[in-house]
Amino acid sequence: MEFTDASKTYGSVRALSGLSVRLEAGETVALLGPNGAGKSTTLDLLLGLRTPDPGGTVRLFGTTPRQAVTDGRVGAVLQSGGLMEGVRVRELVALGCSLHPRGYPPEQVLATAGLTEIADRRVDKLSGGQAQRVRFALATAGASDLLVLDEPTTGMDVASRQTFWAAMRDQAAAGRTVLFATHYLEEADEVADRVLVLHRGQLLADGSAAEIKAMAGARRIAFTLDAVPDGRLETALRGLPGLTRVQLAGSSVRMRSEDPDATVHALYGLGLYPRDLEVAGLGLEQAFLTLTDRAEAQDGPDAAPSGHARPAPSARPAHEKANV
Repeated sequence: MEFTDASKTYGSVRALSGLSVRLEAGETVALLGPNGAGKSTTLDLLLGLRTPDPGGTVRLFGTTPRQAVTDGRVGAVLQSGGLMEGVRVRELVALGCSLHPRGYPPEQVLATAGLTEIADRRVDKLSGGQAQRVRFALATAGASDLLVLDEPTTGMDVASRQTFWAAMRDQAAAGRTVLFATHYLEEADEVADRVLVLHRGQLLADGSAAEIKAMAGARRIAFTLDAVPDGRLETALRGLPGLTRVQLAGSSVRMRSEDPDATVHALYGLGLYPRDLEVAGLGLEQAFLTLTDRAEAQDGPDAAPSGHARPAPSARPAHEKANV
């Protein structure tokens, strides 16, 4: 399962630029990126809904994505659509199982998706989270080798999300590849074996969640002052060495620094005595923001995706393909 120099252009806008990654069996891969980064285009190419520009290829199981979907080797959970109105959940799931070349028993699929109790409810009477669980059931109606999930837990409550990811871990343990795009970065941190970060159509980073955090380089500094800083002190705080971001909320201060030792030393040099001082590594969400902010600063505010864009940094050497 492989993208090779895959690009996609819409008019004058290049939504995806030279993507080369390989998906391996049994891996759970998170696809992250800000709006407009190319995530939807990547999923569309993978599902055969669109074709790459000439010169690039997408191959699944030795054939085209569209043929792989037809053969039942790919299941997908999309954000919307795909549900027939006026039918009951059990009927729709049974239809999906019967159409899949390697379909599972409908009752098994209903149970796995947590739908048994609402199996006789009409699809158009479901909540958003329940409808998303039906989409999950349809994606896992048979023994597909690749599961493609676009914001799969949108609208689900906490219990449903936990059930969903437990089922996805079972799928990966059975040797299936799970690729999901999400805005819930804590899910990517907890669930994904690998993380891909797209930015302006290019691969910005590829690695485990721990590697992505290490790439960000910065650490988080948090503390509380005895009083709300005045304008002069605020200017001094923002001028501390190593800082990449500062947030002040009353007397609480949150910072990101690429040299936390120098930052804290200079902080005390201002004659301040910060309370509840905490220096910690970034979470995946903070690391993601740091990487994309850094890329924005390097590209410039007016940069746009194009075939001539600056090569994106990667967690791997440039000559190696991403092994995802």
